Amino acid sequence: MSTTMARRPLPTIVHDGTVGSGKQNEGARADRPRRRTFTPEYKQAILAEYDALTEPGARGALLRREGLYSSHIAEWRRAADAGALDGLSKNTSRARKSGEQAELERLRRKVEALEAELARKDAALDLVGKAHALLETLSESAGTKPPSKRR
Repeated sequence: MSTTMARRPLPTIVHDGTVGSGKQNEGARADRPRRRTFTPEYKQAILAEYDALTEPGARGALLRREGLYSSHIAEWRRAADAGALDGLSKNTSRARKSGEQAELERLRRKVEALEAELARKDAALDLVGKAHALLETLSESAGTKPPSKRR
């Protein structure tokens, strides 16, 4: 006797792709952590405090307390040594270009690339012309007649 199991539909699980508190109707970016930004004054204060520490492990403790990495200190020190107070407040967000400005810049880059390609091709043609002239000169000096054009 063949026994068949009744098929029950599988439950449908709906997931919106967000990870977080489980609150409904929140945007996907609501639970994303925000990138920290540091003011120039904070950077200078941390650099001064970091340089003042001499006890073993004190610098590492400062970095842990502030949630920083040694690369922060190195980057901030490099900017401070360059004398760029504005460099300390590194602003990575650039001003947005209008569509026309972006298109103009793209076209300028394309024109430059095409001009460079044209210059390479002109140089190659010039070289081929000189090689042809040299071969004709060598052929004439050897005393051979150019091949006839008839077959």
